[in-house]
Amino acid sequence: MIGDHMKLLTRSIAAASMAGFFAIAGISGAAADVTAPVVKKVALTPAQKSAFEAAKATFQAARAARQAAFASAKATIATAKLARDAAIAAATTKAARVAARTTFKSVVASARAGIPVKPVPPVRP
Repeated sequence: MIGDHMKLLTRSIAAASMAGFFAIAGISGAAADVTAPVVKKVALTPAQKSAFEAAKATFQAARAARQAAFASAKATIATAKLARDAAIAAATTKAARVAARTTFKSVVASARAGIPVKPVPPVRP
């Protein structure tokens, strides 16, 4: 009979201590959530809105120009590759084949140089 009371007492102490641990963990978790920054969406002023719209338009124009330059470079490289292959096939000496490859490499380098850098998208103020 005394053994049953001891088991009950031990279980209730263990349950109370675990509840206390969970309560402490919950309090520290709540404190961590409070310190996290809260981002609120703020309405832009008319000047900020027009500046942002202008930045977006500039970004889209730069992106379109880059895509057009990339397409042009791709076509130029394809044409140069055909010319290189024809020159290599027609070449009778090793120097002629090397010259055809060198010409192709210079055309590829100039085509790649004509592609503008990737534009950076605007950030909303």
